[in-house]
Amino acid sequence: MKAPECFDGTQPFKVRTFIKSCQLIFHNDLARFSQDRKKVLYATTFLIGRDAKWIEPYLSNLINQYTNYLLNSWQLFESQLFTLFGDPNEFGKAEAKLDAFRMKECGNVSLYIAEFRSLVSIIGDWGERALIHHFRKGFPFRILDHLASHP
Repeated sequence: MKAPECFDGTQPFKVRTFIKSCQLIFHNDLARFSQDRKKVLYATTFLIGRDAKWIEPYLSNLINQYTNYLLNSWQLFESQLFTLFGDPNEFGKAEAKLDAFRMKECGNVSLYIAEFRSLVSIIGDWGERALIHHFRKGFPFRILDHLASHP
């Protein structure tokens, strides 16, 4: 399995991709990554630039044998990456995109579904009815007509 791309914190939209890449590695090798500390230390090896500067003091404490909570909690590490290097308006932007999201008249349904799911994964739980409404709202009339005539 391919290792995550190095992350330098300069492009906020890449935080989610970096985290998901790490999580795929962890799920693919549960025995190796059975502890949060191992996950965090693995992920830190892919931090460069200002991200590396951010994590450096924590790693110094590790070398000096100090217990450090950030290095022992994948959830806290992930949260800190999003807080410090992520897009502070990621959810608002995703909501606005979803609200305006439309499939092109000659668009591909599979691509529409994939992009819709991607936006929903950022937004979280809006509730099933609201998501169905937005999903259907984005379809071109030709598909809505087809759905209406074939219940």
